[in-house]
Amino acid sequence: MRNIAITKLAIIGAAMGAITLPAAAQAQSTEDPQIETYVGASAGIHELDLGINNDNGGIYGVVAGVDVPVGKTFFVGAEGNYHFGDGAIDSEYGIAARAGVRVGETGKLFVRGGYQEVDFDLGHLFGLAVPPGTDTSDGDYLVGAGVEFGIGDSPIRLRAGLDTIAFDTTRATVGVLYAF
Repeated sequence: MRNIAITKLAIIGAAMGAITLPAAAQAQSTEDPQIETYVGASAGIHELDLGINNDNGGIYGVVAGVDVPVGKTFFVGAEGNYHFGDGAIDSEYGIAARAGVRVGETGKLFVRGGYQEVDFDLGHLFGLAVPPGTDTSDGDYLVGAGVEFGIGDSPIRLRAGLDTIAFDTTRATVGVLYAF
């Protein structure tokens, strides 16, 4: 049932993106976009949806990446992330490719896909002592979408994203980026 809801959410997100992309492409600056590198802080909630109590938690970390323009509106890029957790997740890290469109002077709409490795806190999840040396991590493909908007002429950007790992978990994050 949960996978059906996530699939519907992905279809709705793709449809909204398809509707907004032509309008976003029309609302572009006449300046030639440049390669952009960014670093920033990120925080969010990672919902594991295991059907037990304590199966989600906050995540806090960093993100860094680069976007390369392909024409005036379209861009492709890559980014990496590392987060530590305060609940069911000890830490997580991953890498993803990005593709999107510029919106106005400083905005971006993007989709991303990649790989995310998650180290679970089994003691938190199940209330059991975990023997030393036990592998508590698992990884799979990540897909998601997001939006970024600059603050005036400054290099500071605000970001929000929604991802899923193998359509089994949901990860919502917000962040502050410094672009250079």
